[in-house]
Amino acid sequence: MAKQEIEIETRDGKAKAGLFRPAAAKAGVILYMDIFGPRPTLDQMAERLAGHGYAVLVPDLFYRSVPYGPFDPKTAFGDDKTRAQLTALSGGTTQEMTIRDSAAFLDALTAEGLDGPVGVVGYCMGGARALNAAAAYPDRIAAAASFHGGNLASDAPDSPHRKAASIKARIYVGVAGVDRSFPPEQSARLAEALRVAEVDHTIENYVGVGHGWCVKDHSVYDEAGAERHWKRLTTLFAETLG
Repeated sequence: MAKQEIEIETRDGKAKAGLFRPAAAKAGVILYMDIFGPRPTLDQMAERLAGHGYAVLVPDLFYRSVPYGPFDPKTAFGDDKTRAQLTALSGGTTQEMTIRDSAAFLDALTAEGLDGPVGVVGYCMGGARALNAAAAYPDRIAAAASFHGGNLASDAPDSPHRKAASIKARIYVGVAGVDRSFPPEQSARLAEALRVAEVDHTIENYVGVGHGWCVKDHSVYDEAGAERHWKRLTTLFAETLG
């Protein structure tokens, strides 16, 4: 499936995005990247998801800071300079910015004729952004998944668990067995917030895998865990998007 390079006009500029679209797409999906940015590995993941009949949009969330990278997920955090760049990129792209950008991402799918229910999935820093998008656009987003998402129920004012009451989507959260960015107390806090808000949700613990296990170019990539993630994700979308 050919990748279509597009530019999306946002309130803050132009975001480049990859669009993977089968001939007869059932629905649109937005894939929120991890901290290492758009790259061939995420393209492969989007292409695999598109193989299930979805038009998959992979926007560059760091477009305000181009040019940057590329980064090698296996070594990036081992280098002080690269680690500082990544911290600056992620810290300088706030949740509020991505929530705002998500309106333009949804408009881009509409422009492709995909004006029905949308699914969102995020990895690493993208996990919280997927959940926050579901809260911000409840009439459009029917399913939201986070895999090894960090700070989903933190003390920060923009933590997704605070917006649970606005979510109408079905939620799936896949948690790395050991993940300092999403410790057990946050998992419990998220579960309570979603349950109190009567959100249809599943939080699943992937025992024995590390933060980043779903993504092939990560040092902690786990094939069995990744295949399990694909099964959960495609089932979620099949049941909510058709």
